[in-house]
Parts: sequence; structure tokens; C-alpha cells
Amino acid sequence: MSDLLRTPLVRHSASTGAGSPDVWGIYEPDTGSIQYICADPVTRQAALIDVVWNFDPKNYRFSTQSMDQVLELVRAQGLTVQWVLDTHPHADHVMASAQLRARTGAPAAIGARVPEIAGLWADLYNLPDAFDPHRDFDRLFEAEEVFRIGDLEVRVMLSPGHTLGSVSYVCGDAAFVHDTLMQPDAGTSRSDFPGGDTSALWQSIQQILSLPSQTRLFVGHDYGTSTRKTPEWEATVADHKARNIHVRDGTQRTDWIARRQARDATLSLPTRILAALQINLRGGRLPPVEADGNAYLKLPVNRFE
Repeated sequence: MSDLLRTPLVRHSASTGAGSPDVWGIYEPDTGSIQYICADPVTRQAALIDVVWNFDPKNYRFSTQSMDQVLELVRAQGLTVQWVLDTHPHADHVMASAQLRARTGAPAAIGARVPEIAGLWADLYNLPDAFDPHRDFDRLFEAEEVFRIGDLEVRVMLSPGHTLGSVSYVCGDAAFVHDTLMQPDAGTSRSDFPGGDTSALWQSIQQILSLPSQTRLFVGHDYGTSTRKTPEWEATVADHKARNIHVRDGTQRTDWIARRQARDATLSLPTRILAALQINLRGGRLPPVEADGNAYLKLPVNRFE
């Protein structure tokens, strides 16, 4: 057995039967991100979801440890990568999509509203011609579009709020719901980035919680809690409705919005955001190299509180 499979940072959520995928979650501790492999247990076709390209914000250096771990697990399980998927342009980690596309040959996809996000950030960076998601992704999925992983059907659910173009991927009894919900003992995700909207996030969460009660919800991040140090990332719709500390059954919309906005007002920008989005809005590619053979990032000054 691979050493990777022995670590508590990797967990397998087994298929529950016909139409249900096998899911592996691989935890990335530097950013609290969870990377996913979603696979058809019959055909062994798989999608890689929200995989991290490791970035050291102190030295501005990249490494491939996380994507190497994911691909090692793919090989160990005898899977073939059919898709490289992201749920949104991440603010707290650099996406590995372009690297994985080159290494696997699989197409890279994200939601169809990402060009709107790119427009917001092109203004913030004053880089009007830098971002072209139609160029840098193979597919931009529309809301309710359906595609397949092997023989499994996947539905694309538009889930705005954290960003205006976030999408969730619903595959049988598994849903990859990214930065909407946290684990039930941690609540919900922030909605204060440019293009974010607290009211829209509430609606997205309600749509997710309207899925069948035993749907396995796989979240984008976990940072533990004051009483739980081990990372977790899976809970059912029923679990969230019963005990999510922010949105359990009976929670009122106005109360949640007030609480979410008050919490968001205390949060700083993620450490990696200004580097990450400049890369992620290029599909996980660095800016073009300059005359000296190096790539450079442009960082806005005094644009954020």
C-alpha cells in the first residue's frame, strides 16, 4: 500500500451503489484546502477537483507536492483522469489545473461566469487584457449543464455568493460544494470578496441543502475548531440540517446574513489571494515570461481595506 494511503490527510468515501462515485479527499495543510478525486467505480474514469499547486508566499516559489500526491493516488487506484475541474477561481491557493492538464491530457473546466470574475479582477490589477477564461479553460460549464465521469452523470449547480461564479458538482449521492458550507461544527464560508454576495450565498446553501438527505457534501476547506484538531470534509445534507452551527433547520435568513456579514468584517484577505487570483484567472498559468526569461506578478497597492 502507498504511504499516501496511510496518512490521515487522505480519506476514501466509498461508492454506495449504482450511480454513486468513489471519492477520495486529500488534505493540503498549508491552506486548509481539500482536493478531491471523484471516480466511477465501474469504468475507473475520474475527475480531479480543486487540486492545489503549492505556493510559498514568503519566497514566491512553487512546488508540485500536492498534485504529485493526487496523481500518485490516481495511479494506486488504477484510475484514468477524464476531467480536471475547479469550482471557482480560488483566493487562498493556486490551482493546479494547467499543470494537471499538461500531465494527464484531460480537459480543464470551470463555471461559465468566471469571465465576469475575470473582469472584476482585471480592473483591480489594471491588467485589462490579461485574463481570458475562454482561452485558458477547455470548458466553461453553464448552470444545470450535465456531463459524465465514466458512466456517472454530473450536474453543474451554480452556487454564487463566495464568488459570483462558483459552481458545485453533483454526481449521484456526492456533491462538491466548495466554499459555501464548512463542516457542521464550523458553519459556512465567507462572502466578502469582490463579486461576493451574502444573500446569494444563503440561496446557494439552501439549494445545496435541498438535495436528498443522504447526499454526501464535500467542502472546500477545513481549519479545525477549538475542540477539533483533525481535519474533516464530509457530512451529509441531513448532518448539516441537524447541526450546522450557522444554517441548521430553523435558522432565519436575516439572522444568518447579519451574522455572516459581521464575521466577514473581521477577516483579513487570505495571504495568497493577490498572487493566486492573478494566476488562477489564467487557468493556473503564470504570466508570460519577460525578456529576462522570468515571470512577474503585479500587485495592487492600497486597493483593499
